[in-house]
Amino acid sequence: MGENAATKNHHHHHQVFDISIDVLPHQNTSKCFDDDGRLKRTGTVWTASAHIITAVIGSGVLSLAWAIAQLGWIAGPAVMFLFSFVIYYTSSLLADCYRSGDPVSGKRNYTYMHAVRSNLGGVKFKVCGLIQYLNIFGVAIGYTIAASISMMAVKRSNCFHESGGKNPCHISSNPYMIMFGIAEIAFSQIPDFDQIWWLSIVAAVMSFTYSSIGLALGVAKVVAAGGFKGSLTGISIGTVTQTQKIWRSFQALGDIAFAYSYSIILIEIQDTLKSPPSESKTMKKATLVSIAVTTAFYILCGCMGYAAFGDLAPGNLLTGFGFYNPFWLLDIANVAIVVHLVGAYQVYCQPLFAFTEKWAAQKWPHSDFITKEIKIPIPGCSPYSLNLFRLVWRSAFVVATTVISMLLPFFNDVVGILGAFGFWPLTVYFPIEMYIVQKKIPKWSTRWICLQMLSVACLIISIAAAAGSIAGVVLDLKVYHPFKTSY
Repeated sequence: MGENAATKNHHHHHQVFDISIDVLPHQNTSKCFDDDGRLKRTGTVWTASAHIITAVIGSGVLSLAWAIAQLGWIAGPAVMFLFSFVIYYTSSLLADCYRSGDPVSGKRNYTYMHAVRSNLGGVKFKVCGLIQYLNIFGVAIGYTIAASISMMAVKRSNCFHESGGKNPCHISSNPYMIMFGIAEIAFSQIPDFDQIWWLSIVAAVMSFTYSSIGLALGVAKVVAAGGFKGSLTGISIGTVTQTQKIWRSFQALGDIAFAYSYSIILIEIQDTLKSPPSESKTMKKATLVSIAVTTAFYILCGCMGYAAFGDLAPGNLLTGFGFYNPFWLLDIANVAIVVHLVGAYQVYCQPLFAFTEKWAAQKWPHSDFITKEIKIPIPGCSPYSLNLFRLVWRSAFVVATTVISMLLPFFNDVVGILGAFGFWPLTVYFPIEMYIVQKKIPKWSTRWICLQMLSVACLIISIAAAAGSIAGVVLDLKVYHPFKTSY
């Protein structure tokens, strides 16, 4: 699987070398370098919390009102709190796996896959890589669908406004997916996207913008209606059949899991932290802060959306046309979603791009097509490095995600499948297994049994969520014709 699966992440891992020098921190007299010979890390609790919140509060927040509508006032918030507790606990276990051996001076693992290789060995390392990269591919598809839906929503809200609500305004999503794909092909050609630090800031501002607008509109609708809608048990039988209710409840679990998933980049974020105190202590504090903030935000957004619409809560709060006015505010929110997703797509896909390019360079080191950098002068800027393999591979990747998105444009179902597929292995199984190895927990001890029970329970939830989401796709496909249907 290659030595360095995802080291080209979002910070300072673009050096030519990748050497860990195993010396104790107090032996290193340099003020400029850490104990592994790399430049001093400067991250704090607050920078790590900001990275996590940026990664977590994404388009998943928009499906939470629908998820709570399937589960009801009791189970909906309860499931959210349960997920937040499990994510916090397993993230704390994962934070202990950043260093192998001694928690203060052990060898650093720079990425999630490094940690798996150090603790669990080759086979599980390859399995982890496969799951991680499939998940990234799936996230790219989910983001393409979500961005096109938001672009269509801007067009539709203006069309509704102009016609006074008389025109149904059916629009095809395909041109918008193609537009998004073209933008991503252009952005993906920037070789070191990890250097564009402003991207995270823009993404964070945008995600808070559209989430806050969704929350504010939900509150306004509740106030205007003079009360809360919804029921204790969720969407009623009659509105949907008994079977649909079961499948949709399972799918709601996947949607909530997707909204919380960030374990995939936790080790990369931890690798930006300064020490002392130890990175794991700082990371645990950052995890607690960020999960508390996101859970409070999610509960507010999900519950207010459900309170506003009850059983009719749309799958995507800002584009499901629960709200029609003020149309200009909806347009701002949907433009913010698109801008956020353009950047988020790149941040998530960079590790996969970098891994494939590194693997190809190791496999064919003498190929000019793969390794040659062609310098193209740009007036007023430093020359652009064009690599033909990067151009072809990254463009092909974006085209593939765009075509699949056009074939399966079902936001909720795709979000549910992604949440279910990534949740158990990446958020629960690998952190628990690594922690057991790291702490040498004896087999069949009480602690070992409790950890395995947690893992099995989360596996069952993942399987149920995947089944519900796949059932949703099957139902949607019965009435959907690829490339023809307009919305």
